[in-house]
Amino acid sequence: MSTWADTTQAQWSFAAEWGATGFVTDLDGPVHWVRWDGPETGAAEPMVLVHGLGGSHLNWVGVGAAWAHQRTVYAVDLPGFGLSPGHPRDTAVAANAAVLARFVEHVVGGPAVVVGNSMGGMVSALTANARPDLVSHLVLIDPALPLVRLRGDRTVAGRFALFALPYVGEAAMRHSRRTMTPEALAAQLLDLCFADHSRVDPRMAAMSAALTRARAGQGGVEESFMRAARSLLRRLTVRGSYWGMLGRLTQPVLLVHGEADRLVDVASAREAGRRFPRWEVHVLPGVGHTPQLETPQDVAGLVDRWLAGDTCGEPG
Repeated sequence: MSTWADTTQAQWSFAAEWGATGFVTDLDGPVHWVRWDGPETGAAEPMVLVHGLGGSHLNWVGVGAAWAHQRTVYAVDLPGFGLSPGHPRDTAVAANAAVLARFVEHVVGGPAVVVGNSMGGMVSALTANARPDLVSHLVLIDPALPLVRLRGDRTVAGRFALFALPYVGEAAMRHSRRTMTPEALAAQLLDLCFADHSRVDPRMAAMSAALTRARAGQGGVEESFMRAARSLLRRLTVRGSYWGMLGRLTQPVLLVHGEADRLVDVASAREAGRRFPRWEVHVLPGVGHTPQLETPQDVAGLVDRWLAGDTCGEPG
């Protein structure tokens, strides 16, 4: 249970169907998170799961219960995402890395295995670098990494170009939220993240739409998203600084990447493996940007074997 005094149990959890319980903790502002309880005795180190840009705790429903067989598992909604309000609170990646550190220290109560996807990979790496005492092992799943080749997805490139424009990105996002149903918005995001759409769990898609609908009453959703997106792009643009930070990580690192990722080219993951030979890198053929949702059993098994000290198979 949380060691932070100002924690309350959520009245209802979007991840309840997958066995998780929701909570809200005051970490200089309300932060929503869910927990899968691990075994009462003999539990391994806790695990903290960190979603990507536009994501939430629902990004982990495919693997949370599987990992909870050995340990207590937490999935946090970063400020500005899921059920954690953002604007006027700072939602840039550095600010959310500071929130993640406070979460691990005060809610989890000690060192943890930290698993981050996409932007959450960057947030997790920043936290591991700044507070190595809080992160024992780092798992990066299709993390945000600098572009290493020009070939890219035109839809993704156009979307991020729009994000970079002050006011225009917010206006475009407001227009989408006014003219598209929550179901359509959720389907649009899943379309970008999955390589094989037949693998989308209909229950998760429906719950993602319900969460989108619940967020409609939050103020500053567009501002929160764009502040996070622009801070992400700035860090990726300063390539040498970001690669340098990743190279200073002292924790064991597992990098899992979908070969068919449209948002972060697999070439960037392979470049990370070349730069950091002590990392273990595993590429999943035919998988997109969120392997933990698209092929959850594969991802859960890879991480379990790696944490047990086994190699995950052939490197990517």
